[in-house]
Amino acid sequence: MEQNSNNIVDIHYLQTGKATATDELGMREMQALAYKARDKRFLLIKAPPASGKSRALMYIALDKLAHQGIRKVIVAVPEKSIGRSFKDTDLVSGGFFANWKVAPYFNLTDVKNEQDKKGRFIEFFSHSAKVLVCAHATLRNAMKELPDDAFNDVLLAIDEFHHTSADAGSNLGDVVRRVMNNSTGHIVAMTGSYFRGDGIPVLRAEDEARFFPITYNYYQQLNGYRYLKNLVQGYHFYHGSYLDHIGEVLDTRKKTIIHIPSVNQRAATGLGKYQETSEIIKTIGTIDHKDIDTGIYFVKTEDGRMLKVADLVEDEQKERNMVQAYLQKMKSRDDMDIIIALGTAKEGFDWQWCEMCLTIGVRGSLTEVIQIIGRCTRDCEGKTTARFVNMIAMPEAEQAEVKVAVNDFLKAITASLLMEQVMAPSWKFKTATDPSQEGENDPSHTLVVEGLKPLSGIKTQTIVESQLDDLKAAILQDDMVVKALSGSTTAETITQHLIPKVIRERYPDLTEGEVEEVRQHVLLDTVIKGNDITESEGNRLIKLSNRFINIDKLSINLIDSVNPFQRAYEVISKSVDAKTLKIIQDTIAEQKYDMTLEQAIILFKGPLKEYVAAHNGKVPSVNDPDPKARELAVALEKIKNQKRRVMSGLDIEE
Repeated sequence: MEQNSNNIVDIHYLQTGKATATDELGMREMQALAYKARDKRFLLIKAPPASGKSRALMYIALDKLAHQGIRKVIVAVPEKSIGRSFKDTDLVSGGFFANWKVAPYFNLTDVKNEQDKKGRFIEFFSHSAKVLVCAHATLRNAMKELPDDAFNDVLLAIDEFHHTSADAGSNLGDVVRRVMNNSTGHIVAMTGSYFRGDGIPVLRAEDEARFFPITYNYYQQLNGYRYLKNLVQGYHFYHGSYLDHIGEVLDTRKKTIIHIPSVNQRAATGLGKYQETSEIIKTIGTIDHKDIDTGIYFVKTEDGRMLKVADLVEDEQKERNMVQAYLQKMKSRDDMDIIIALGTAKEGFDWQWCEMCLTIGVRGSLTEVIQIIGRCTRDCEGKTTARFVNMIAMPEAEQAEVKVAVNDFLKAITASLLMEQVMAPSWKFKTATDPSQEGENDPSHTLVVEGLKPLSGIKTQTIVESQLDDLKAAILQDDMVVKALSGSTTAETITQHLIPKVIRERYPDLTEGEVEEVRQHVLLDTVIKGNDITESEGNRLIKLSNRFINIDKLSINLIDSVNPFQRAYEVISKSVDAKTLKIIQDTIAEQKYDMTLEQAIILFKGPLKEYVAAHNGKVPSVNDPDPKARELAVALEKIKNQKRRVMSGLDIEE
């Protein structure tokens, strides 16, 4: 990807090797941090993809089994393909006291164990086996038939913990609360993106306060890598169909994961996912043959190279299982070249040789963006650069708007890579006569609407708070709505008849009253956010940029210049090196505290000096679990940043 044809932010790192170096027990930096807190009953590990969370869990779980009275360990992952991260692992050769082993019968993510997973899960509690690995869905289903005290003295480890929810209707969140409140069980929660992107918190405040946090961000991880030098983020704008332009971005010499848009996304071509996959393969080259044992395509490029291409878009179960089984067994760089996926190969998917993630369409969830980026940021010999490229339909907007939106998006992603929560709460609507909602929300995010029906239950609340983008996409894809919009149909017919029809089809269990509640909020969300019902896919990028909090306060301009090209825009960003990323981290940390420079100086002259003396010269960290230590760290950074920002040469916005 050339810098003169895409919109790029280029982040460079020091390559200290610290993140991948191991101690006397075989642990990397993040794993050692987590292991120090192994005696905590509830442990929350926030660390990027590829930082070693799965192995950190192994160390902690084995210690709990051997020394803390835990009798069983259950590991739950979002989808079965991620289960490979918890396969049998040799830890003894690195210096640890035991190896990690999972009995094949209780690895419920193995494609060979598709039968009676719920039954095996329940059987596990009376079996001599110590470790079980399953999908979130298996855990949720089995817990419907298990008493809470079944988890007494059991460690529940949940990977990709942001799938839980404080919402009362969240089954996975309910499992967590049951184990915490009604058993003697322990929990290790692991996530690379501790935010959901939909305004609903992962945990209730009172529950989160009971967890001991370990935070390890991208700055620490990538700065300490041995091989990976930099991360490149780019935006490629196009007109028409993405299939006509994907060849401009795809470099078949790089190990790549391509995520195509779902049928509900504006970027979808209308051809269907199978035809889009076929067209992408034609862009790569000509199919030579398909391996009947693995399902892998062998595709010959124009210059004669033979590439291995995996199709994860295919729904046929036998075919899909074959491909996933092959991907789980990859052992070398030459085993795969390009993976085409839709909903998979995001969270937890481990392909260390991946150099580039090419994603088509605006993603409504920042969590999804961060998880996708994590697929290509694993440290690997021979890989110096990781790339995340997002292809987006050209916005119908002025250059100034595009520049602001892209800059905000880059700032939001960069802040998220630092494990910061940067999503704003969703807009809340309420009736003028609904006193029950008074004071619930930030007034700046609450709009009073005459005649608006109050949301009557959890079902409609969930739809309005987290699924409106998907619902609007479904409305835009509906054949009758499309015809109505392009014809002479009245607005009343569209809003009062066609939109409710789509809502009923998508949510058949809603009552007519609930359909009306959702219909009103769909229309209000469209009007208030300025989302034209026929908006371009690119315009969604501009709308999404307004959902991030603290981004305006993060007054850093990451864009160097904006130039028109091919009837679109070329937005060239500044190069963000490790020092700049550190400044962003410290700036965000300052925002969390209402601290003046004078207060910082008082802390610097007194408590901070005492802290440093008591800790053998070590300065406090903004990620320290102790709030007093974090406050001292902020005071130190506030003072240092007064000079650092000026000396850095960073373009600070007024």
